[in-house]
Amino acid sequence: MIHDKSTAQAVIAAEGFVLRPLTEADAGLIELYAGDARVAKNTSDIPHPLPPGTTEAFIARAREPARKEDVWAMDASKERGPSLMGLIGLERLDREQSEIGYWVAPAFWNTGLASAAVAALLKANPQGCETVFASVFQDNPASARVLTNQGFEYIGDAETYCVARAATVPTWTYIRKMTA
Repeated sequence: MIHDKSTAQAVIAAEGFVLRPLTEADAGLIELYAGDARVAKNTSDIPHPLPPGTTEAFIARAREPARKEDVWAMDASKERGPSLMGLIGLERLDREQSEIGYWVAPAFWNTGLASAAVAALLKANPQGCETVFASVFQDNPASARVLTNQGFEYIGDAETYCVARAATVPTWTYIRKMTA
C-alpha cells in the first residue's frame, strides 16, 4: 500500500488491478458508467438521468482533504486494462466504524471484480476500522453474495431511499468485525 500525496489516500494493490484515488480524468468514465440506469438503480445516491456537473462535483468532494468518505477507482491500466471499472468507498462513521459501498460497470459484472475490490480494501483497512457495515438492495443478491463471501454477516432488514428509483427500497444490512 502506498499513499498518494495529492489526497493522502492509500493506493491499494488488488489481484490484476489497483484501487486508487479519483482524479479529474476519471470524470468521463464515471459519467458513462454511473449514468447507466442499471448502475444508478443499484445505488442509493446516484440520480438517473445523471444531471450535468454531478460527476465533477462528486470527484471534487472525493478529493477534499476533510472528506467523510474515501473513494477509490478500480483501475487495471497497469495490466493493460481499463483505467476505471467501478468505484468503491469507505464512509467514516463514529467509533472506528465505516460503511463500505461499491458499484461496478455492467461490462465487468460477474467477473469477480467487486469481490476482489472488497477483499483488497478490507485487507488494507486504510481507515483502521474495527467494524465495517454495508447494505444492499434486496433485489440485488449478487451484491449480497460479494459481502457474505468476504466475511460479512447479515444483521437485519431496513429500507433506503433510492434517488434513481425515486422510491424507498428494502435492504439487507451486513456487518464485519475487523478485529478478533
